[in-house]
Amino acid sequence: MKLVWEQKNNRPHPGPLPRGEGESLAVAGECARAQFGVCSQAKSEGVANARVSSELHEMSDCCSLSPGERVRVRASVATNFISVLICILPCISFNSSAADVRPFAKVEPVVLGEARWTSGFWAGRFELCRTQMIPSMERLMEGTNYTHFFRNFEIAAGLAEGRYRGAAFNDGDFYKWIEGACATLAITNDPALENSLERIIAVIGNAQRGDGYLNTPTLIKMRSDTNAAPFSDRGNFEMYNLGHLFTTACVHHQVTGRTNLLAIAVKAADFLDHSFSNATPESARSPVCPSHYMGLVDLYRTTHAPRYLALAKKLFALRSEVKDGGDDNQDRIPFDKQTAAAGHAVRANYLYASAADLFLETGDTNFWKPLEPIWTNVVEEKMYLTGGCGALYDGASPAGAKDQQHITRIHQAYGGNYELPNTTAHNETCANIGNAMWNWRMFLATGEARFMDLVELELYNAVLSGGALDGTNFFYTNPLRVTEPLPTELRWSRQRVPFVSSFCCPPNLVRTIAESANYAYSKSGDSIWVNLYGGSSLDTDLPGIGKVKLAQETEYPWSGRVRITVVETSGKEFNLKLRIPGWATNASVRINHQPADSSAISGAYFTIHRAWKSGDVMDLDLPMPAQLIEANPLVEETLNQVAVKRGPVIYCLESADLPKGVSVMDVLIPADIGLAARYDRRLLGGVVVLEGKALSRAQAKWNGTLYRPVQNTSLQPVNLRLVPYSVWANRGAGEMTVWLPRAGY
Repeated sequence: MKLVWEQKNNRPHPGPLPRGEGESLAVAGECARAQFGVCSQAKSEGVANARVSSELHEMSDCCSLSPGERVRVRASVATNFISVLICILPCISFNSSAADVRPFAKVEPVVLGEARWTSGFWAGRFELCRTQMIPSMERLMEGTNYTHFFRNFEIAAGLAEGRYRGAAFNDGDFYKWIEGACATLAITNDPALENSLERIIAVIGNAQRGDGYLNTPTLIKMRSDTNAAPFSDRGNFEMYNLGHLFTTACVHHQVTGRTNLLAIAVKAADFLDHSFSNATPESARSPVCPSHYMGLVDLYRTTHAPRYLALAKKLFALRSEVKDGGDDNQDRIPFDKQTAAAGHAVRANYLYASAADLFLETGDTNFWKPLEPIWTNVVEEKMYLTGGCGALYDGASPAGAKDQQHITRIHQAYGGNYELPNTTAHNETCANIGNAMWNWRMFLATGEARFMDLVELELYNAVLSGGALDGTNFFYTNPLRVTEPLPTELRWSRQRVPFVSSFCCPPNLVRTIAESANYAYSKSGDSIWVNLYGGSSLDTDLPGIGKVKLAQETEYPWSGRVRITVVETSGKEFNLKLRIPGWATNASVRINHQPADSSAISGAYFTIHRAWKSGDVMDLDLPMPAQLIEANPLVEETLNQVAVKRGPVIYCLESADLPKGVSVMDVLIPADIGLAARYDRRLLGGVVVLEGKALSRAQAKWNGTLYRPVQNTSLQPVNLRLVPYSVWANRGAGEMTVWLPRAGY
């Protein structure tokens, strides 16, 4: 694995910090504050602590040195900083053994950078992310045309004048972009991007308050409002912002080997730990969009400092003590009593992913027990065919409840069972990404293919639909139907745009695509799991087995033929596990051109155990006929309608592919329609389209009429061309639908 850190230092990347170094970094800020008597309310002491913090950040750049060498290399710093080190040294444990992470996982992710896309669909998406999405978003976020992201940090650091501008969660969204940029460094070694990131990190460090607090809306407001204080306004998204800081810092360290951003995150986490040392149930209501649980777990996995895991557990437990909570924030009833998905879909999916993360570290079944029924509720009653989550722009929950005083307004709500409108579907891209994050963690805990099936569904459909093929325009919502005119006014555009005031989805999409190769493979004991198919390579180590290198060749998802070649191995026995998607029937596996001894079962992993040697080849064939899909009749919006799916890809009809004057709602699908798959390299960046003969009916205009007698209209044949849902709206404004009426009804 050639990471940026290795290329700079000509030595293997250190991986997670050894236990001693991680805990030392975690106590550094606390010891410095004790030595200098830092008080966040005293300006002069804050300046002193900021100076110490700056020196600590400088020290952290010497990441290739041992703790003792770091002391020597900084021996010439000011005397007071030497005092800090004297304070720190007794706290350092030099035990180099790494703490176990995810001890209750059945499967482990590979290290970022060990897997990479090399050709085909996902390599193209990664390249778009690298060349268009990341640089254009950097320009937007460093600029001030739309709002402030980086500029808020500059103002908080005293490097620029002005007021805070933007949504309260802009800090967190900026961190997400940084995370995505760091993830690309694991593959590309782009020195210009790396230098830009280091410049940005320095400003973030200068914006951080001496005691570790870091949230630019509050920091800037405190200059003019004496009532402003940390965690005093639950709408400030402080926990959300901090959580993304923690995760981003860990990714930055993993990719570059540096600890400068990690030191900032550690100080912020220590402030959070201190602030909630005597937390009340009311203070526990402060987190909305709870990324901080996952962030704290990531920080624990990187630093091995147990208090971050303890803090995550503590803050999660406090949710169950909230009084007068509501479903909007999933705190109306204790988490361990929840059995169905409810409330704000992004917050819900982040919460469920967090519970899975905590289970992976603790094995506490109180985290796991609610997840199974909630997952079943989502998959069987509340999720769109595309994987979209959060059906309603605005809902109420618990809807229709007898106990009306507990009904609360819900923004982008999961809604009720089978409540899945198409034209007014919300399906925020972040909610769809959150669903992928949740199912990924469920897979790590169980090794069950059903969870990876959903990760795949999300990635190919409801996630990628959030971005245009130009890499610079984005959806906030992802409907399944657009008509002209719309039945009601909606606040989010039905065309992708470069900026929306709630800019959380674009950087979330960036980091998801940048890290997507990590979903493709995983490990456990003497096994390598192949989870996603796409032209790719894997270069990893298995304990007791040694180096394993794989190469995957395929045109997936356009073709179901996959070839995996063993490029390098020690010759020892180990397992290769191939996911057979739940949609795949009659899948077959060949090993060195000979049929496998057993049959492949859909919705499970196919295990091949043998002593592998370089040059061994596995061929997987996943037949991909186009299928007509119908919904449960309780989904009233799609009654007597069908959708089309081929492999993992959901298809849609756009008005751009219909004759002039024919609406998408005029088209009917015969039950026996034959759909031919054809790859068109010139259309929409190169996609497989589905073509066949459908029927159309010319309908008289309704002219404001709500009801009228049934009219007999003649049906005419019409050429049908369907395109993947993820690339709709890339040819200008027009109508679109996933669900189409079935002829004969």
